Amino acid sequence: MASPLQFAYRTQKAIGVFDADPVYEALPGFTKPEGNLRCCVYSGCGRYFAYATSEGVVIVDASVGHVLTSLPIPAVYDLSFSPKGTYLSTWERPAKDENGDATKNLKIWRTIEELADDAEKQPIGKFVQKSANGWNLQYTEDERFCARIVTNEVQFYQSDDLGTVWNKLRVEGVSDFALAPGKNQNVAVFVPERKGHPASVKVFNVPQFTSPISQKTFFKADKVQLKWNQLGTALIVLAQTEVDKSNKSYYGETNMYLLSANGSFDARVTLDKEGPIHDVSWSPNSKEFGVVYGYMPAKTTIFNHRAVATHSFPLGPRNTIIFSPTGRFALVAGFGNLAGQIDVYDLEKDYRKITTIESGNPSVCTWSPDSRYIMTATTSPRLRVDNGIKLWHVGGGIMYNEDMVELYNVLWRPVPAGSLPNIDPLHPVPAPHPSALAYLGTVKTPSKPVGAYRPPGARGSSTPLHFKREDEGGAAHSVSNGVPQVGPNGFGRPRRQIPGAEFAEPARPSVPGAAVDDENLSKTALKNKKKRNKKAKEGQAGEGATTPNEGGLAPPREPTDGRSPDRNHQRHHSRSQSRSNNLAVRTQNNHRSRSNVRQPNVSAQQAAPVLDAAASAAQSANAKKIRSLQKKIRAIEDLEMRHAGGEKLEDTQLKKIATKASVIKELEALEKEGH
Repeated sequence: MASPLQFAYRTQKAIGVFDADPVYEALPGFTKPEGNLRCCVYSGCGRYFAYATSEGVVIVDASVGHVLTSLPIPAVYDLSFSPKGTYLSTWERPAKDENGDATKNLKIWRTIEELADDAEKQPIGKFVQKSANGWNLQYTEDERFCARIVTNEVQFYQSDDLGTVWNKLRVEGVSDFALAPGKNQNVAVFVPERKGHPASVKVFNVPQFTSPISQKTFFKADKVQLKWNQLGTALIVLAQTEVDKSNKSYYGETNMYLLSANGSFDARVTLDKEGPIHDVSWSPNSKEFGVVYGYMPAKTTIFNHRAVATHSFPLGPRNTIIFSPTGRFALVAGFGNLAGQIDVYDLEKDYRKITTIESGNPSVCTWSPDSRYIMTATTSPRLRVDNGIKLWHVGGGIMYNEDMVELYNVLWRPVPAGSLPNIDPLHPVPAPHPSALAYLGTVKTPSKPVGAYRPPGARGSSTPLHFKREDEGGAAHSVSNGVPQVGPNGFGRPRRQIPGAEFAEPARPSVPGAAVDDENLSKTALKNKKKRNKKAKEGQAGEGATTPNEGGLAPPREPTDGRSPDRNHQRHHSRSQSRSNNLAVRTQNNHRSRSNVRQPNVSAQQAAPVLDAAASAAQSANAKKIRSLQKKIRAIEDLEMRHAGGEKLEDTQLKKIATKASVIKELEALEKEGH
């Protein structure tokens, strides 16, 4: 019988080793350490498990849990094994000795070695390593060589002799490097932009450092991720800038390049959706890779080894892609500030979607070595509540659940590919652990699907395209930052658009003294203009009737220009003081000389506008009442529809429905009066 799957975890107070399917129990021979526990790690071969406490480092046989050896170094903060588990690296916090010199805080140890009874284990190499990022040595797959980066060069050592530099790769300004896995002993180095020169990635064969076998130069690269495939035959370069000069992204700009190790191919990977690159991952078969890219909803595409797109998954809120160890499945998920949904696809069955897992808010998501299970975990310090581990079957069902207090780390025990059983991961579906059934009993199923808020006026109708995501048929995401926004007149921002409404015609500038176009006036302004024109016509008719009696002695009327008499009167008073006084004297004399002739006509002109204003006020009051009653009827009909749909209404709402007949009767009466 094959040994069960195993994982280890580290919490605030303990470290545990747990056998998963099919036994689901703690490793019997392992004694849980307690206290100040800083880190734990498995070896790449899966034989060893090591953890660090405040007293030292302990190495355990991962199969049975027995302690194999310990290292007397109390201040270790990180651990790492070489690919075959022969060497163990420890990293301590940087410090200074009595002379003020930096202590050698990076130490390399043989994992297992025979010592005399009274002999103390000693490191085979020591280095000064101030940064916690990329602190460990990088090994070739056969552990023959290892390398570390220093200023302007990459130093190579023979793994069993770390006291002497075996070879040096001199590259001016090098800031990162990556040794290729597999049998191809290649190394890639990255030099960022500086002084107007482009960034570059160069690939060298170890130890032939005279000229690169492959290289690529490009701009917009402050830092990169160098991702080799498992065979070491191709390299993905994910370049990123700290600042996006186009102001489209807060997180900088990303670009991706593909290089072959032998120099036969290099190209920029062209992506057909605008936005950042969220994730990129190689398939274990080393022939294809997946990319999640673009503004949300993001697009996920599978490319072959020549950077040609072979398949695209549906758009969705996703930012992670992980291939299973066997290469048959791929999960596409949305973590971080997304909903935590995991889509599982079978790549061997025409990219068929198997299931969607609602995983909550995990911070860890990994495949089991046999590709049958997916582990999700919520860990601290990202989230200090709801910490725990869940195991899901690849078919979508939950198999195991355990809640923990301040879970910091969880990891599968590696299993060599030749030791895995040759079975179908999908069938048969194993029986879940009782903890999974208990978890399902506590999960609340929503009574109705939760959707976006819709105002009452929009309920029951289809969602406008303005509010739909791109994967739901809406318009694609567009970024306005960095793009000049020009209004209709060529200056400033455009007017705000109300979704569903038509654009208003821009107001044309009026020329003083020119006639005003009725089409550009509002309803109120148009009504007032009609009133003024009507008054002017009535006044002209009255003046025409009195002209013969006056004998042509009446002074000419002043033009109104569409203004009311009061506004014309105010305009005359705005002139200079002397001119106003002279005009007042002449007007007073004219009125005195013709007071008996104009008196009857003035009273007639004043009476006509008063009657017209009274009729207009009565008509306006009726129109207001009619609009109010129509509004009441619409509200009552809305309540009737809700009541017919089964919604429970309040007593006041039912009483309002009962008044519908009287409201309609009153409305009809007002409409008859208006006609």
